[in-house]
Amino acid sequence: MKVPQISNAPNPATVTGWRRYLTIYAALWKNSIVREMGFKANFLLWVVVELLWFALQLGFIAVIYQHTDRIATWSKWEVILLVGASHLIQQLFTAIFLTNITQLSENIRTGKLDFMLLFPVNTRFLISFRQVDLGGFVNAGTSIFVMLYAGRHLGLHPTALQLIGFSALVLCSVLIHYSLMLALASTSFWTVRAQGIVWGYYNLFNLARMPDAAFHGFFRGFFTFAIPMLLVANVPTKVLARKLESPFEIGLLLLMGAICFVASELFWRFALRRYTSASS
Repeated sequence: MKVPQISNAPNPATVTGWRRYLTIYAALWKNSIVREMGFKANFLLWVVVELLWFALQLGFIAVIYQHTDRIATWSKWEVILLVGASHLIQQLFTAIFLTNITQLSENIRTGKLDFMLLFPVNTRFLISFRQVDLGGFVNAGTSIFVMLYAGRHLGLHPTALQLIGFSALVLCSVLIHYSLMLALASTSFWTVRAQGIVWGYYNLFNLARMPDAAFHGFFRGFFTFAIPMLLVANVPTKVLARKLESPFEIGLLLLMGAICFVASELFWRFALRRYTSASS
């Protein structure tokens, strides 16, 4: 049985603008806090696990630089700054989107999506922002601390314009990760279970921690234009470290962010139109 086709756009009769969605998101935040505080040990454990993983990555960089002074044109502390920026982007994405996107296939399989389609709110909004992982924000704070420490060793004194630009590019990078992972998760409408695809993309985050100058040829082109892993952390870091070779890199990151978001929206709508309920 086909599920009645329900518009993915909010009902104009019930919408009062962005204030309504902010109110809904505030309520989702409250529910997430209550949920996390109900399992404090689990919350603290995951924070510690992420901190250890971050420390291992920094230790890996330290080992590499015991045998070399530079990776391409990147010094030790520039790479540490890059790793910190990459971890910041990853943790912000994890805090806001990861749990929600990985649950999409389960919502489809169990029929929970059927009920979400009936709510007088944009379905993509509800799917994307339903839960918040507060531990991600804690770990994002440690990333900022590492970046400040690396910046001190590099003698960086970023201007207000640099900090604003860095923040905007970080948000654009989070948007790219969100858009690509949502598009991959949307394949669940056909495969039902797409966790392997989604987590496979999540593992590509490791590439974002590497200097783009270390890649050449096909791999650099593929991970710049097809899957822009080499843009998401490198470009924001270059803004802080004054390593930008051309303003074209900023424009390319912003362009890829727009393309990824539009493409994910089109694919999401295409998949949703072909959705049949879990009971059919």
